[in-house]
Amino acid sequence: MISTTLIGMPDRTYQPTVAGLRAFVALAHRRHFGTAAADLGVSQPSLSQALSALESGLRVTLVERTTRRVQLTADGVELLPRAIAVTEAVDEFTSAAAGAGQPLRGVLRLGVIPTVAPYVLPTLLRGLGERLPDLVPRVVEEQTARLVEQLRTGTLDVALLALPVEVPGIVEIPIYREDFVLALPSGHALAGRRRVDPTALADLPLLLLDEGHCLRDQALEVCRLAGVRPDLGQTRAASLTTAVHCVVGGLGVTLIPQTAVASETASGDLATATFATPRPGRRIGLVFRASARHDEAYRELASVIGDLVGATGAVTPL
Repeated sequence: MISTTLIGMPDRTYQPTVAGLRAFVALAHRRHFGTAAADLGVSQPSLSQALSALESGLRVTLVERTTRRVQLTADGVELLPRAIAVTEAVDEFTSAAAGAGQPLRGVLRLGVIPTVAPYVLPTLLRGLGERLPDLVPRVVEEQTARLVEQLRTGTLDVALLALPVEVPGIVEIPIYREDFVLALPSGHALAGRRRVDPTALADLPLLLLDEGHCLRDQALEVCRLAGVRPDLGQTRAASLTTAVHCVVGGLGVTLIPQTAVASETASGDLATATFATPRPGRRIGLVFRASARHDEAYRELASVIGDLVGATGAVTPL
């Protein structure tokens, strides 16, 4: 016997329950009360009651029930896609909420400065996929000031920067230290030297990155500490790779971080020299908003990054 059709205008104040919508979707999929109830992990009477409450509240018959079959009414067919959309949205919301307290699961917005990204990311992303398989990094490459601003406004979660940043409300976790290496044209008199005094920079045309790159400021700080005023040419580069090409072309010398050496010297056209101890260098660390309250998770992430980059042998873990 087919159930009677519900009559009347829909109650505009009625709010369907998730349980009722799930019952409707499961039954529409299975066309069998027992199987649909098993899919949802509820009893058959509970599923039947949830569906009846949904139909009663909507004042619409969604399912025709007979002793032999279950089929959707015309209204049920029309409303099914919307019910599916609602239940899927609830599932997505629940998953997002579950991950909200676990920042190393799901999407992590990671900022990286340009003098780190090309040289560290291949190792880092491959290793994170193995060590933190539930993490989905979304990488943003920008200069330090822009990354810090994005951190403060909440459009980034963490960033890999040269330290110190010293911005109120931003927590810094040192990860590793790397030396600066002097990049030279092939055949330069200093090529291959291992104990170059930084004062030698006074007699060399030093190529710098554009304003805003922290490596530019760090190179000038090396010169300042050595008590020299470098010969700054007219050439400035927007990227470290461009600066290296200018060095290869004989336009001057530049400083590159140790992590960049293998990549930038791969062609064989660039020579390098190392400085005398104490060698100039920089510290790289992970930074994040103190208000995020994910200190433990982000310290774990910093530890993993330190392990991965440290395994390359190009840096000194901190």
